Amino acid sequence: MKIIGYAALASLMAGGAYAGGYVAPVVEQPVVAPAPVTITPESDWTGFYAGLQYGKGSADLDGALSDVGDYDGYGLHAGYQRDLGRFVLGGELDYNKISPDENYDDGDLTRLRLRAGADMGRFLPYVTLGAARLSVDDISETGLTYGIGADYKVTERFTVGAEYSRSDFKDVLEDETGISGLDLDSDMVQLRASYRF
Repeated sequence: MKIIGYAALASLMAGGAYAGGYVAPVVEQPVVAPAPVTITPESDWTGFYAGLQYGKGSADLDGALSDVGDYDGYGLHAGYQRDLGRFVLGGELDYNKISPDENYDDGDLTRLRLRAGADMGRFLPYVTLGAARLSVDDISETGLTYGIGADYKVTERFTVGAEYSRSDFKDVLEDETGISGLDLDSDMVQLRASYRF
């Protein structure tokens, strides 16, 4: 019986030695901050651009017995815009040759406009607001122009787009005839192609 007691005591001491034996220290891994995530925009709209436009329009002479009618409008445009992240702001000057379908001579429409758009990567919807100068026959008037449009980047340098614009000219024949109240309203839809520098 003594042998069993000694054996039990020896096994208890061995268990205690095992439980209180050497334990390797736990080394905490250093906390490494994740690298900052930089979001590179897919597209940057900043820079100068120039191009061509072509479209169709119609003009109404309010207060007159007949309308001016439809016309073709084609020409050149140039501008600069700045990409501010989610928004794009800029300015544009364009020149359009106006060719009416009716009995009017060809004319000129020059516009200086501000543009404000939303950067949606390769797609840029925008609105415009500015001044327009119309010269047709003996009429030479300055008015307000505004519109909406969208550009799409085919490549980083080449864009295509479409635009609707309206130009309002007040009292267009007042200087020539002394008659007031004849307002000329012009609507135009154009396709555009631009090269970015």
